[in-house]
Amino acid sequence: MHIEPGIVDGAKLTLSYATAIASIGLVAKMSAQALHKDGGITGLAARSVLTTALVFSFFEILPHYPVGVSEVHFILGSTLFLIFGAGASAIGLAAGLLLQGLFFAPFDLPQYGMNVTTLLVPLLAVAAVARKIIPEKTAYVDVNYGQALALSTAYQGGVVGWVAFWAFYGQGFGAENMTSVFSFGAAYMMVVIMEPLADLAVLAGAKTLSGLKGSALVQSRLHSAVA
Repeated sequence: MHIEPGIVDGAKLTLSYATAIASIGLVAKMSAQALHKDGGITGLAARSVLTTALVFSFFEILPHYPVGVSEVHFILGSTLFLIFGAGASAIGLAAGLLLQGLFFAPFDLPQYGMNVTTLLVPLLAVAAVARKIIPEKTAYVDVNYGQALALSTAYQGGVVGWVAFWAFYGQGFGAENMTSVFSFGAAYMMVVIMEPLADLAVLAGAKTLSGLKGSALVQSRLHSAVA
């Protein structure tokens, strides 16, 4: 989902700074909710360290390849949300992306505002979908495939939507650019299909690890329904 250098440049980059500030505001909001409801500063800090390390690993270790206007990455946003919660996931996505740019892809840093927006705003959609389709009496370890698919579609669909927005904003609606955008979107559907399977596998593992229940390393909703 990295926006390639040159897709958006010059004065048009100003919009990416504005959306990045708004996205960091979302991080602050989701983090505040976690501080208040799920383990306080210790829990949020522990989960944020884990999500940052995981996101960095997703970018550097998991397969990724260029398609059209961007790259296809297995970011596993809905998996992070289910295990660690929205606040820690948002921090991890923003920090992991920044670390990857600083140490391995400095050419991506001018696009950081666009890329962090593309990662964070869909996470808000995942949280909204989860509240709507997962009953409060259901712990996240009991999420079924249909629910996991809905969360994955919300996240990955949001990523594709933002990539398309940046591409059209920067390069217009010419035939070549539209073809590149559609090629990227089609390739990303593979992630939508695979991510729910990853979700269920990770959740099944978490369900067997009863010692994690009540741990600051995972969100409380993972093993317990809403009180």
